[in-house]
Amino acid sequence: MTSKADFMQRVSREMDSDLPELSLSAEEALAACCRILAREGHESGLAGQVTARAKKPGTWWTLQFGYGFEEAQAERMVLVDEDLQPLRGGRPNPGVRFHIWIYKKRPDVQAIVHTHAPYASALSCTSSSLKTIHMDGAMLHGTAHLPDWPGVPVADDEGRIISGALGDAKSILLANHGLLAAGSSVEEATYLAVFFERAARMQLRAMSAGGFKEVKPQLAEEARDFLLQPSIVRGTFAYWARRADKPAPPPEPFPQLG
Repeated sequence: MTSKADFMQRVSREMDSDLPELSLSAEEALAACCRILAREGHESGLAGQVTARAKKPGTWWTLQFGYGFEEAQAERMVLVDEDLQPLRGGRPNPGVRFHIWIYKKRPDVQAIVHTHAPYASALSCTSSSLKTIHMDGAMLHGTAHLPDWPGVPVADDEGRIISGALGDAKSILLANHGLLAAGSSVEEATYLAVFFERAARMQLRAMSAGGFKEVKPQLAEEARDFLLQPSIVRGTFAYWARRADKPAPPPEPFPQLG
């Protein structure tokens, strides 16, 4: 009888074959990331940032300050150094300073998404951390939690605090603030951020219904490892990117009475 492990290995091989690598530059991937976040409702004025490592050590790509996520294009990405001084393009969002602290501590991190998405922000205002309560959020199992807001993250203190609280996790809920996802690629950081907001929404709904039951840790870890496979991440990102570049569907009409 074929075991579950055998089936999972087979599925992984097939997905690797069917979902090829994406041929995007860091700037193109970041722009697509921004448009995906906009489509998913992560916009909060000019708050929130995306960054990615550039080829030259000590430099990063980010969206030029003043543009919203839905306006992102590759040519609107700016290259900055460790002091956020522009090396190409305009000025960055000053809030990305704390990203630099994470990159310095985590050589495995290639891209960071930080947003003030509605449900993650609402959850951040409670005393709860993000829990693994459904398989659709299992890729976030082990999400860290910063329980106290250190203030507007434009200085070095916030960078030390946030990077320390993140530790070796891929995501963190920042108290009274929002979410952060640190990925091995732009695609993975985007994937984690989108599902973070969806998981926060699900958790808040479960809390309002009386509570929730967490997934068993062993099963959560198994699901996390499966759902973080690069083939699944890039296939999902490619789908979201195609969808983000299409017109949003009109809202459903309000039902007429009588």
